[in-house]
Amino acid sequence: MDSQGRVSLSVGWITLFLMGTDLFVMSPLLPFISEEYNVSSAMTGWMVTIFAVTYAIAAPFFGWASDKNGRWIFITFGLLLFSFSNTLTAFSPSFTWLIISRILAGLSVAAITPLIYAIIGDIAPSNRRGTWLSIVVSGHLTALWAGAPIGTLLEHFLGWRSVFVVMAILGTILAVVNFKTWKYVPKSDLTRNLLEGNLIRILGSVSVTTIWAISMYALYVYLGAALYSVNRFTSSEIALAVTFYGIGAVLGSLISGQFTDRFGEKKISKATLILLTLILVCLGIFFSSGDWIYFFLFIWALVGYAGFTSYQARLAVEYPKERGIVMAWNNTALYIGITIGSMIGGYVISNWGYPFLPYVCSIAAFISFVLSTQKVQVTKKELTFPADR
Repeated sequence: MDSQGRVSLSVGWITLFLMGTDLFVMSPLLPFISEEYNVSSAMTGWMVTIFAVTYAIAAPFFGWASDKNGRWIFITFGLLLFSFSNTLTAFSPSFTWLIISRILAGLSVAAITPLIYAIIGDIAPSNRRGTWLSIVVSGHLTALWAGAPIGTLLEHFLGWRSVFVVMAILGTILAVVNFKTWKYVPKSDLTRNLLEGNLIRILGSVSVTTIWAISMYALYVYLGAALYSVNRFTSSEIALAVTFYGIGAVLGSLISGQFTDRFGEKKISKATLILLTLILVCLGIFFSSGDWIYFFLFIWALVGYAGFTSYQARLAVEYPKERGIVMAWNNTALYIGITIGSMIGGYVISNWGYPFLPYVCSIAAFISFVLSTQKVQVTKKELTFPADR
């Protein structure tokens, strides 16, 4: 890998780390935000829901616009908006303003995350694309065991608002760095009409990611509240639990890249979804069993995110012509899943309580496995189309 490649991956990794922190830090902060604004846990969960809805709606537009005008413009715009939205979150005088700030945050991240994946896909060597994508995915997931726990510790010493002040400052710095890094990357030559790429087939494939996201986030969004309610965890114990989960997620993503290269994208993505179903059942059984919860959170994330990374690699291989479009829609599918998952999680805890969440998630994981077994029909024209410029 040349020096430019290392710089590109480093900038992509750090940027996605910040985006991941913004998403993942919400779960451990929800109990404290709920207490300050005097609203229920289910209501504060709408901060994640509205963020995800905005992302899901806006991401395809930014993907299309970046194909036309260049990705760096929208990545830079997104980071500036990210800084503004987090500043608003930090100083929101009411819960209504807090919701508005998360709408803007969702819009900003929609202009950043899928375009980072797309631009890495554009510049990566064809025989290393899976590895390059797994590296930047690991930046997003490192936020689970580093960014989110650091945010939780900041809350402990300076209050939850300080977390968003720090992210706003970092967003401004990264806006400058990304502007300088991507400005000279040429526009993708794969620009095409969405319908040309068989949109229905693409949506069918990315639906696997939607159901997978439900299996992960219906519980994760409320994990901090669940540990606080069921296990009476303190903020430091919640931070430790999220750290175990985050380390598992990063290791799962990186290990998945190695296994995917060796055994193939399809086999690994299917195997991980079956294992995820079984592990979520075990998590439900052992959720209130003291320190065992740390182990099962680690294994849950390890297997779950190994599946996500291998499935992204599978999509990149199965859709060589529409790679940028598919990555954008796959991220939209991810946030639709987060949206539905947070809504399902809120309904479950309101009607049956936190202990039922892992079992509901296991059902979603199994449905995702079933969908992943559907074959993608590839035409001869697609097979002869070059995957790279």
